[in-house]
Amino acid sequence: QLKLVESGGGLVQPGGSLRLVCEYSGFSLRDHSVAWFRQVPGKEREEVLCITNNGGNLGILDSVQGRFTGFTDNPKNTVYLQMNSLKPEDTAVYYCAARRGTCIGGPFENWGQGTLVIVSS
Repeated sequence: QLKLVESGGGLVQPGGSLRLVCEYSGFSLRDHSVAWFRQVPGKEREEVLCITNNGGNLGILDSVQGRFTGFTDNPKNTVYLQMNSLKPEDTAVYYCAARRGTCIGGPFENWGQGTLVIVSS
């Protein structure tokens, strides 16, 4: 059974940094991809970026380009989202999700419970 658990959210001041953690089990990044999404209440969920099978980032949201980076620690079965230069508009619940195969080609079927990030002074 696939499982993903996010952590690392919290309150941070504008301009600050935060690293989100997604611990996963039940699958391997050799044949699955993991993506980070975010959702503001009342708005549609948006994909922040997807981490490819070789550890690269794909489909990076324009508004986070150059500030957010996704990376993996395969021995620890963990995926991270490093967020720098945070802005109030980055406030959202952040989710990690997994799908079999590549980043492109279908919906993400497996989701974590989300972690709340609040960027505010």
